[in-house]
Amino acid sequence: MTSNLVALTGATGFVGLHILHRLQREGMATRLLVRNPQKLPALPPSTEVVEGSLADRSALARLVTGASSVIHCAGVVRGVTRAQFDRVNADAAGVCAMEARDAGVRRFLLISSLAAREPDLSPYAASKRQGEETVHGNAGTMAVTIFRPPAVYGPGDREMLPLFRSMARGVAPVFGSPDARFSLIYVEDLADAVVTWATSPAAEPGMLEIDDGTPGGYGWNDVCRAVETITGRPVRQIRMPAALLGIPATLNTLAGLVIGYSPMFSLGKLRELRHPDWVCRGSPAAVLPGWQPACRLTEGLARTPGWQD
Repeated sequence: MTSNLVALTGATGFVGLHILHRLQREGMATRLLVRNPQKLPALPPSTEVVEGSLADRSALARLVTGASSVIHCAGVVRGVTRAQFDRVNADAAGVCAMEARDAGVRRFLLISSLAAREPDLSPYAASKRQGEETVHGNAGTMAVTIFRPPAVYGPGDREMLPLFRSMARGVAPVFGSPDARFSLIYVEDLADAVVTWATSPAAEPGMLEIDDGTPGGYGWNDVCRAVETITGRPVRQIRMPAALLGIPATLNTLAGLVIGYSPMFSLGKLRELRHPDWVCRGSPAAVLPGWQPACRLTEGLARTPGWQD
């Protein structure tokens, strides 16, 4: 077994690509599972590529053989039904853990989601919770760590970019209660936490709700002030009625059920957006000693391109 070889899934995604770059800057040997290697950036000689999908058991076996650590970052965020989400978020995560266990991998990191804390809200949230349980169930004696990040933003993000663009133009659409609180994390800080886990023998198994360290998270007033600080322009909050939001959410959900469409905005996603408490709990010290986030929202947004265009 190569003592410092890290196997990574999801390397062509938003978060996974940042993790890959941080692992490379750390000089760590990496092996990637990708369906389309052409989506990868230029890679150093220390990086191996296994071409295949999460549904390919032989490709997963090649990915984890000889690795000391596995980082499972791949996930699905678009869809309507449990089956659409479970295929990757639960089933593939469990198979990946099983293959890693059988290959003698010592440590396994699952990048889950804070949504897993509320599995009854949506099929996506339920699939992330199921993924956590399946990984634990298939891990055997392998040490398992789970990160539950909240909303992640930063360079390359496309999910939160429309919201920040709207706010840069002076309008903040408020999807739920104006008193809602939520945590955030800048993508480079999340990637740095993953590399801290991969390189630190002090990192412990367990579950970490990982954010940017802002006590009590953010409210809409806080986000508006951050945008105003950067742009120098006022931002007006407009509360979006649930009935109005329910129309496109219902249409997207019906399209997903009838024709297999995989929308980002569905009835399940609407319930997530309207949930009043997405604040991370606990401290990273118990699971990830030595890691500290570098960017809170104003700093992170200032480092994020594209939303002020």
